[in-house]
Amino acid sequence: MGIQKDLILLLRKVDRVVALTGAGISQESGLQTFRDTQTGLWSQFKPTELATPEAFMRNPKLVWDWYAMRRNKVLDVEPNPGHFAIVEIAGHIPDFSLITQNVDGLHQRAGSPKVIELHGNIQRVKCSSCGQQAQAWNEAGDEVPKCEICKSLLRPDVVWFGESLPQAMLEAAEKAARACQVYFSIGTSGVVHPAASLALTASARGALIVEINTESTPLTEKADYYLQGMAGEILPALVKSVWG
Repeated sequence: MGIQKDLILLLRKVDRVVALTGAGISQESGLQTFRDTQTGLWSQFKPTELATPEAFMRNPKLVWDWYAMRRNKVLDVEPNPGHFAIVEIAGHIPDFSLITQNVDGLHQRAGSPKVIELHGNIQRVKCSSCGQQAQAWNEAGDEVPKCEICKSLLRPDVVWFGESLPQAMLEAAEKAARACQVYFSIGTSGVVHPAASLALTASARGALIVEINTESTPLTEKADYYLQGMAGEILPALVKSVWG
């Protein structure tokens, strides 16, 4: 797989790099993307109708069970070579920031120690009222489990439609984008904001933009390098080309 020589030489010299990952890299591990057609019981529902505070208020058990199913699907898959290549890149770059729109935790399972999770993590559960994270809960009970502190219902620790992104995570992502020399956009559609604007922030500050995706996106024409293909193939090849 050919990687442009000037990009290889550049990556050997820079020390501030950001990578933003989206659903595409998780799809390579066998996970459906959020908007993929649902199967079985869930085929009658649209994900956008379940992932809202209003849906949880109307039918908390339905929403809880949907996320329980999704948590189990995440546990059935493993990180792929793309996830592991990102860990390797981080080992070569002194100031490397990994930002993800994914909620599956596959980056952490691959060995990435610090991940800026813009949309939360499906493997965590928090109180719907006081926000306290739960350390344990009964996944398969007849009722939605409750917070040990305030007795309100527990919910997935993810960002639902209509909710704001975690402020600390967003600020960390924006700070990294403003400071980086190279910005990777990996397997993301480039249409979900505010994550989609991070590449433009980086570019405005002089960073080179590298997009890795199986198909073009709104970012493609603005990217300095567009590497078309699967992250699980391109990222390991990139690591080998740059660092041997």
